[in-house]
Formats: sequence, C-alpha cells, structure tokens
Amino acid sequence: MRKNSSTPASPATIRRRAVTVGAVAVAASLFLQGCSAGGGSTNASGDSSGAVELTFLNQSRGQEAALNQLAEQYSKEKGIKITVDSPGPTDYLPKLQAKAQSKSMPDIYSSFNATDMAPFYKAGWAMNLQSELQGDWGKNFSPAVINMSTFADGNNLGVPAGIYTAHWETQTYGLLLDTAATGIDPKALPKTSSELISKLAAASKNGQGTFSVAASLTPQLIQGFASNWLTDDEISATFDGKASWKSEGWRNAFQLLVDLKKAGVIANGSLTGGQNDNPTVEASFFSKHEVGAIFDASPGVSVGFKTAPDYNSFISLTVPPAANGKLAPRSPGLPGKGAVINPKGKHPKEALEFVKWLTAPSQQKVFAEVGHIMPSNPELLASGTLSPQLSGFGAGVKDMQVLPNTIKTNVNTAIIRDAQGLVLGELTIDQVLDDLQAAQDKS
Repeated sequence: MRKNSSTPASPATIRRRAVTVGAVAVAASLFLQGCSAGGGSTNASGDSSGAVELTFLNQSRGQEAALNQLAEQYSKEKGIKITVDSPGPTDYLPKLQAKAQSKSMPDIYSSFNATDMAPFYKAGWAMNLQSELQGDWGKNFSPAVINMSTFADGNNLGVPAGIYTAHWETQTYGLLLDTAATGIDPKALPKTSSELISKLAAASKNGQGTFSVAASLTPQLIQGFASNWLTDDEISATFDGKASWKSEGWRNAFQLLVDLKKAGVIANGSLTGGQNDNPTVEASFFSKHEVGAIFDASPGVSVGFKTAPDYNSFISLTVPPAANGKLAPRSPGLPGKGAVINPKGKHPKEALEFVKWLTAPSQQKVFAEVGHIMPSNPELLASGTLSPQLSGFGAGVKDMQVLPNTIKTNVNTAIIRDAQGLVLGELTIDQVLDDLQAAQDKS
C-alpha cells in the first residue's frame, strides 16, 4: 500500500470528510456537474450496434497484470475487446478528470477515494448498481463491503443514494511478520498484545527494535487498539464528537503504543514519518529486511510481491487482543479495488456484464493469486485457500469495523503528530488526549 490517502474510503466515511474536500475536488465537482446531462446516475441510451469494444481506466499498478490477463480471457470468450489503460496511481485522477472534461469518459474506471469520486457520481458518470447488487450478484460480496459501498440518503457529499462501485477487494489492517526474523512460530502465534511485544523485544537486535509503522497509519493502529475496549458505536460516537477522546478506551489504546516503545520494539525508537512514510516502511520490510514486523494494510501484500517478488517468507495476522481488553479487537476496514461503470458509454450493458464477470469467484481468485489482492467474496475468504501472506488479513474481514463515519481530518492530523510525540517522550498520554479533544471541538 503506497499511500493510505489513495485507498478507497467507504461512502459512509465521506459524511465527515465533506467539509475537508479540497479546492481542486470542489472545482472538479462544479465542473463535472456542469458537464452532466441532468445529473444523477440514470441509464444512458447506449449503443450496442456493431462490434463491442470496452475501455477500462485502471488506477492500480498492483492489479494491472491480473486485470490484463482477465481482460484478455474475456475478449477471447465473449468476442468483446477490452482495452485496459493503466496510467499509474499518480496520474490516474488527473486523467479521469481530463476525460470527463472532454466528455470521453471510459466505459469502466477504477473506484477511488469516495471524496474524490463523488463529483463523478453526482455528474452522472456512474451507474447506480444498488438494484443489481440486491439480486444474486450481491452474493459475490461480503455484506460489510456492500454496506460500506452504499451512499445513504443525506450523505454530506450530496451523492444520490445508491451504490456506484463493485469491489473485488476488501481492505483490512494488521501485521506483516517475518517468522524467521522475529522467531515467532506461525503455528503458535502470540495470543495477546503483551505476548507479541515480548517476542518482538526478544528479537530486536541491539535494542534497535524490529517493528515499524508509518506515522500516517497510526490513526488506523490506534483505532484498532481502541476496539479492545470500545464498541463500533462508541468509536463512531467519538468521531462524531458525541463521546470524549479522553475516555478510558482511547487512553488504553495509546498506552499500547507506549508499551511498544518502552519494550524497545519500535525500530530506531520513532515512527517513520514524511510524505512517503509507508513506502519507506514497506521497503524496510520487503526489500531491505531491516525490520521483522510492520503494521500495514492488506494492499501492502500486493506491493510487496511487486517490489520484491522473490520474498515470500512472511505472514499476515490480525493484531492480537490486549491482555486487559474487554472486547475482541477489530480491524478498521474499507472496500478496496473495484470498478465504476459509465452509464453514458456506448455499451453500458456490456460494461455491466464484464464487471459482473470480473467480480465472480473464479475471477476474484485470479486477482488473489496473480495480484495478491484480498477478495471480497465471502466463500473465497472462508475457503482456506488464501496465501499465508493474505490469510491473516482475511481473517479480519468477518469482524472488521463498519462505521458510518471516520476521524475528522484535523483529528487525524493530530493523532499522527501526537503519536510521534508520545513515542519520542515529548508528550504524555493525557496531553495527547487533551489535544485530540481540542482538535475535535474545533471541527
């Protein structure tokens, strides 16, 4: 996973993000709405005459090989030419905006951060899939993924109620762990966070630590830790400002971070920061083998195999429960890679059929095996066929957090900043919680 901000956000999360939409996104929204032939996501007339060719604008390099393979297979089986254009994650959104501006939108395009995608949905460049997903097709997806993909009435981005994306990936968070480097037996995994910390401390070389986490991912780490003591409703209430950041659950969550620091487990005694912090953490694990364990999101597995294809001696696992926790810990979750169908294209019906085919279990299995992408199909998730690198993340899907909101931007920034201060010994937990509450109150 190269950058957390580039991952899709659940539509539910956008309710709280609307106020943070940047000027570019707002301008894009206004422009795209101006291009709309009436807004909404009504079906276009379509043109099914002649040979059918479909274009797919793909955002992810990690799934490029699997997507090309499947497109070629579909073309041979159905006689429909599929052209996949993969400009890369940095150039994807500008290219999509340019295509909207020139009214040359692709038939299908990758789903992306919901805040960034909302203007396209509002402008009518996305087919509402809700009625389709209420039928048999919906069985290809875990209920949590469909739930997180649903725009409810009154969402603060102003997107009409519906579902505009179909996902063949579920994203969860957890640990990637080299069993040899850490000395942790994959058949006898730590049962508590205390046990994990003790084992990582024993594996640390010269007290330099063997665990790393990007500062930008500390909000997800702390949110996962907090679920040992807080229900999803209580976490959601905190994000809405209806419950205090000074509660015991959040205090205990930050205490776990302090415990990691005190045990000498955190590499170099600090969190990895900077604009490319998570790529740096992933490189230290996958390519340089400088650390034995990292906290990451499941797409990190795909990144790892792409950058270090010969390295597979690691596993994924969910963060073990806190010894004094009251609840089973749960990973934050998101819908991952998926597709949006342009209802104004020449062949929207054929585009829908192709996306349905892409999300069928046999094709999701190709994404998992070729692209190392964690599927969204519940049968595949439960089949026991996921690789050791994906299976730990997959185990977290069943009980992952499904929230109707997310951390507000300025609170998220405060967590990233203050977690570093806490690890460096510059702040106490009380000071961190006071700062988070102040940031929440200003939101």
